[in-house]
Formats: sequence, structure tokens, C-alpha cells
Amino acid sequence: MKAQDKKAIERYKKKLELVRNSGTLNLWETAEDKLKRIARAKKDVKFMVEYYFPHYATSECADFHIEFANMVKRNQTFKGFAEWGRAQAKSVWNDILIPFWLWINDEPMYLVLIGNSYKRATQLLEDIKVEFEANPRIIADFGEQQNVGSWEDGFFVTKGGFIGQALGTGQSVRGLRVGSKRPTHIVPDDIEIKDTIKNPKRQREIVKWIEQDLIPTMDGKIRRFIQANNRAYPVMIQTLLQERHPKWKIHHIKAYNPSTYTPAWHQKYDQEYFRDIESDIGTLAALAEYNNEPHIEGAIFKEELIQWGKMPRLDHFKIIIAHWDVAFAGSATSDYNAVKVWGLKDKDFWQIDCFVKRTKMRAPIQWMCEFQKSLPKSVIVHWGFEAQFWNDEIERTIAEVENNYGIKLNIVKVQIPKTKKYDRMLTMHPYYQNSRIYYNDKKKAHNDTQVGISQLLGLEPGYKTNDDSPDADEQCITKLSKYIYAGRGASKPVTGKYKRTQRFI
Repeated sequence: MKAQDKKAIERYKKKLELVRNSGTLNLWETAEDKLKRIARAKKDVKFMVEYYFPHYATSECADFHIEFANMVKRNQTFKGFAEWGRAQAKSVWNDILIPFWLWINDEPMYLVLIGNSYKRATQLLEDIKVEFEANPRIIADFGEQQNVGSWEDGFFVTKGGFIGQALGTGQSVRGLRVGSKRPTHIVPDDIEIKDTIKNPKRQREIVKWIEQDLIPTMDGKIRRFIQANNRAYPVMIQTLLQERHPKWKIHHIKAYNPSTYTPAWHQKYDQEYFRDIESDIGTLAALAEYNNEPHIEGAIFKEELIQWGKMPRLDHFKIIIAHWDVAFAGSATSDYNAVKVWGLKDKDFWQIDCFVKRTKMRAPIQWMCEFQKSLPKSVIVHWGFEAQFWNDEIERTIAEVENNYGIKLNIVKVQIPKTKKYDRMLTMHPYYQNSRIYYNDKKKAHNDTQVGISQLLGLEPGYKTNDDSPDADEQCITKLSKYIYAGRGASKPVTGKYKRTQRFI
């Protein structure tokens, strides 16, 4: 026997052991008690999970789990996406719990599980297959389900008529039927892999296969299609399908609120869990994997334009300017509070430090106060923020925080030109091209710096990403540029492009 086959058998045996040991039986219950329990399980998916799948119900079901299951149950032709962040139990719910729940509700169930390969699909199908084979509570309530003549790797038919079949992405679907029965429930589970992300042609081929080959295998009154995947990349198979089928349901769940760090599945994760995740893997990676917020690189500001360098001493800068792009809400979908601190050294612009977070406005003011307190006495930062945001609440909050820290920021209101924001931000591009912008190399691993750069790289015509950080950058760099003079004795400042033959002081 091949080592690979031995591993597969051992894996299956461990799954069987786990399921067999899950849940004790009440040997003294009456037939009426049993019927009442089954009737309740048909209506209450949370109760169903807790009773029949205690080995999965180690944490209470999330509200969005229950919402999605009921949504699918109500619509026999449901087409959509369980676009949940990582660690939100996408596979368990879509590969096991929902299909089983529909089956005990007397729906004909022909489940087709699709993996990025047939081998992976077979492994996914095992998880529900072992439940029918060994789960003591399922067997006690619905009878023995293992059907020896139809119990293979990648395919099974229970005595109760539940059909499960594995399929690899792009595999031929000809003959995808059992007698007169055809699929009723199709679930592509995490079919996006690094190879498809790098291959748009392959992505389009899979989309075509789903639309023209896979979905048409269902021809009865029950025809559900659920793709289970987080959205970790800007363009994916699911995003192409979503664009082509705007009426399909997108059940989009972020694992946590990036402002408060409150988890969506609060029954399982505590308030610090995703804060620690961000610390472990970085904010950008955490937002992509857990919050369906992929890093998007535009066509104008490129990664190769970002220069890192050893920052000059703070007292060697000609002037240091900081700008606060104000946000009030501090919610998971709000704008970012962005405070950017830039300095001018000779002809070059240096990003010294920054604060880029979805928070309420007190946090950036506190950051500014702490930053100013850390400076040598000889260094002055000129703080500013957009005048249109001025109100009594900001004035009161600034005064309170300044009083708490015992300092004065001397922050001033800035009138922003009426030029379109996008056009203003593009004025920074020549400076990047001419290698005049540097980032403090001690901030390479700084989450706020990385989020700010990500927003910059996302700028392109028609962009839909956040732009609070590059907006603040532009304000700082535009003001700093006024302190650069073309040659000795020149009376006018030079802004925008510069010629390499010019001399600067």
C-alpha cells in the first residue's frame, strides 16, 4: 500500500473516532421525546448543530451562521457566496451542517462538493460521510445510514437517500447523476489557489465551467449553488461571478471590526484575538485574510516607487509638517483617521511617522500629543487639519487631550483647494518618480505605515479604496515643497516636477 493511501486511511479513522465519541444517548427517552427533538431540530438550526454535532459546537453558533442557514433554507434556488473571513467556519457550515439540515427537513439532497483538486474535494466530502457512518445521535434518530454498496472515496449514497459526490475544479461533469437524480446542492469550497490568482485566463475558464457546465447539471426545482471563500485578493473567481451575476447573494462577513476589534463571532473569539492576529501577521495580511479587504495595487503608484532609507536626525530637517485627515465614526466601514508627519531635508521629502487607523477622533489627537512629547525641545512640528471639519466637538476634544498631556499642539485649520482630491494626490507622483520621497526604514514593519502605503498604491482612475492617508500625504508634501528654492537667491518656490540639473539649497 502506498504511503499516501495509508495516510488517507489513518486520517479517516481519526475522523471516525472523533465522531463516534461525540454525544451521549439518552437510553430512557420515549418515542415522543425523540419525535419532539427531531421536529425542533428541523426548525431551529442552532439546536440542530448543538445536538447532532457537539464536536463542532465547541462554541455557540454565530448570529451570521444562523442568518445564512435560514436564508439558504428559504430559497430552493439560492445562488450566492458565503464570503466569510478566515476562521469563521465556512467549510463546516456549507459542507456539513447546512446540507444535513436540509436533508432532515425532508429535502432530496444530492451534494456536490468541489475542491481545487479531486483529492481535496474527496477530503472535504469525508467530513459529512463520517457523520452518517459513525455519529451515534444521527444513527439513533434516523437509522443506520452507511450503505455498503455505495460507500466509496469521493462518492456515497446513504440508506436515507443523501447523495454526496466530490469533484475537482474544471473536471468533466458528464454523467453527474445517480439514476434519475441530479445534483441539488453544489458547493465550491476554497477553490481559489495561488496558481489561479496569478492566471486570469484560468480564472475565466473556471467561471465559464461553473456557468456553462456545472450549474446546468441541476435541472429540478431545487438548485442551490453556494461558493464558500474569503476574499483575500482583488480579482478572484468569485468576484468575476459576482460581476456577471449581480442578483446572486453575497453574504459578506468580516471576522472583526478593525476599529474596535470586536469579533463577528463573539461567541468564540475574545476582544483581543484579532488584535493579536494583526500583531502576528501585520494589518494588511489580517484585513485580507480575515476581513475580505484585499490589498489593491493601482496602475500609477507602484511598489517599486517606495524608497526606504535611514532617516536624518529630526533637528536636521528644514521644516516638519503634519496633517490630520479627520474621521468621526470609528466604525468598521468608516474612513481612516490619518495623521502623517513629513519632513524636508535638502530637496527630499521624508515620512517620519504616521497614525492610520479606523478610530474615533480622540485616538489620533492622543497620538499627536505623545509624538510631540517625544521630540527634542529644538524640534517643532507644524500641525494642521482641514478647516471644513472644524466644530465645537473637535475643539473641545483637542483641548481635553492637550490638558491631559500638559502640552499645546498649536494645531491650525487648513483651507484645502477646491481642486479634485484625486488630481491633488496625483501631484505627488513626479516626486516619487524622481526618487525624492523616502520612508523611514525603522517603520517598515509599522502597521500604520503599511496601511498608508497600501492606500497610496490603490489610487487609480475610478478607485474605490480608502484614500485618507495619501490625502494627508499630499497636504504635507505640497506645503513642504514651498520651502524648496531653485538656486541661490531665487524668490519663488518650486513645486511639482524638478529638473535634475537644478541646484537646491
